[in-house]
Amino acid sequence: MPVLQKPSYKGSFLSVNKHFETIYPALFRKVSNPPAVRRERLEMKDGDFLDIDYAIQHTANRNNRVVIITHGLEGDSSRPYIKGMTKAFYAHGWDVMAWNLRGCGGELNRLPRFYNSGATEDLDAVVAEAVKRGYNEISLVGFSLGGNMTVKFLGESYADQYPIASSVAFSVPLDLESCSVEIDKWHNYLYTRRFLNTLIKKVVRKAEIFPESFNTEGVRKIKSIFQFDELITGPLHGYEGAVDYYTQCSSAPFVPKVKTPLLVVNALNDTFLSAKCYEESAFSANANTILLKPRHGGHCGFAEFRNGSTYWSEQMATEFCLHPERWLQGK
Repeated sequence: MPVLQKPSYKGSFLSVNKHFETIYPALFRKVSNPPAVRRERLEMKDGDFLDIDYAIQHTANRNNRVVIITHGLEGDSSRPYIKGMTKAFYAHGWDVMAWNLRGCGGELNRLPRFYNSGATEDLDAVVAEAVKRGYNEISLVGFSLGGNMTVKFLGESYADQYPIASSVAFSVPLDLESCSVEIDKWHNYLYTRRFLNTLIKKVVRKAEIFPESFNTEGVRKIKSIFQFDELITGPLHGYEGAVDYYTQCSSAPFVPKVKTPLLVVNALNDTFLSAKCYEESAFSANANTILLKPRHGGHCGFAEFRNGSTYWSEQMATEFCLHPERWLQGK
């Protein structure tokens, strides 16, 4: 049984309010001097594509290890939390692959389908590409929806074929159904509207290209994430509806199956997460996993300013991936 670490996050001036902790890093953070990235397109077997931003060490510093970073709902590889994490790992000697989920890299993807919380076949394709490029030590970092995808992927059997050394996931909606209820509450209205505005625009554009794949009647009347998943996400990706999608894609049932070191960090004041996202039993029963529950942090926030512009989340992720065995031993 692993020792659950005591969270070292002390908060910042933003910690007076969970919404400040969530909004400030997303809208106002500037990551100074991030490493240069090169975008490459990964062609998928189904005819679609994924765009990946690579930050590659100078030849003399390369050590064949890479971190693969997965963003959250309606995010992309240019978001400050991705750039900050890229910079932190690059500074510790990792190459970085920050990938964009389907339709999130600035160009609409080719197929009717989008991305979803359980689309681990796409993460699998990115990990396989890392192995193809010669990396023999792979770390994974995921945020929010990308964190759920990361945990689910690690608990699936085909993850065992890869040299995954460590993984960290932040602000993870381990139980998607209860989190959909949480995010649709009135105090999250502005977040919901922002997500839905961009999601619905994508659906309208998709429907113009694939009219046979979309029933757009009522799409513009969608008022909640649940309604969007019931009408669009679920049916479009082969699920019976929102509840079936949430049931099959929630990562909590996969935690007991994780065979490599995993750290999950869920702030207790996360405005999107439900009580089910803080349950410790599955983590305590798996010696490879740790659940950290800082009092503050918001959703993908954790803006405690350390070492200049480095956030607490970035320091925790690099520390864990450098020495996961120390964490799992409770040291």
